[in-house]
Amino acid sequence: MTHTIEPIGTVHSCFKELFGTPRQPGLVKAARGTIEFHPPFNRAEAFTGLEDISHLWVTFVFHTSLNNKTNLTVRPPRKEGKRMGVFATRAPNRPNQLGQSVVELERIETHNGKTTLHIKGLDLIEGTPVIDIKPYLPYVDSIPDAHGGFAHLAPEQRLQVSFSDKANQQVDLFEKKHPQLRQLISDILQYDPRPVYVRKLANKKQFGFFLYDLDVKVKVLDKGMVQVSDVVFSAQG
Repeated sequence: MTHTIEPIGTVHSCFKELFGTPRQPGLVKAARGTIEFHPPFNRAEAFTGLEDISHLWVTFVFHTSLNNKTNLTVRPPRKEGKRMGVFATRAPNRPNQLGQSVVELERIETHNGKTTLHIKGLDLIEGTPVIDIKPYLPYVDSIPDAHGGFAHLAPEQRLQVSFSDKANQQVDLFEKKHPQLRQLISDILQYDPRPVYVRKLANKKQFGFFLYDLDVKVKVLDKGMVQVSDVVFSAQG
């Protein structure tokens, strides 16, 4: 039996590509975005009562993986290359390419009869198709004695982050448009977004990623230390 699922909305995110995007929701609390809904699901009556909800389950499509072959085993970043069964992980390359994230609902905006949700703590990139949203219910969705296998505890912060004088000035300027930009960049880098194999390359001394409409450049210093060297406007954003 087949079943057709149509997206009800689209995510607009501070993250423009996979690299730099947190691997789990809630790790980078300063990460912000919106969900824009398609008609007729953008009408205000569909959201009546949602103002009393603090967090949401967002069901979405891993749209950048749609053409990938699904493997039965994957290599989770926290297992340092060891293979695990796909169903024992949250890898994006899945049989039906569906994902689920918990995000914080900041506010609900209604303009000209159309409703947009402002969310934070997201791990979703720009253009992610949204299949459904549901309220997060603490009494049933939070299970204190649950076990998470190899990912039972939150990942450790790997890197110490600093900003060059130039980058500090640039961030001060861009924070007028993007509040908490410095915190956002720092939180992303503390968890080290680089793949494991890249971390092991001694000659890989710099990297970068896109946030909002910005290109963030990073230098690798001593072991465990990186410095944000440049934050500039990017046409790609």
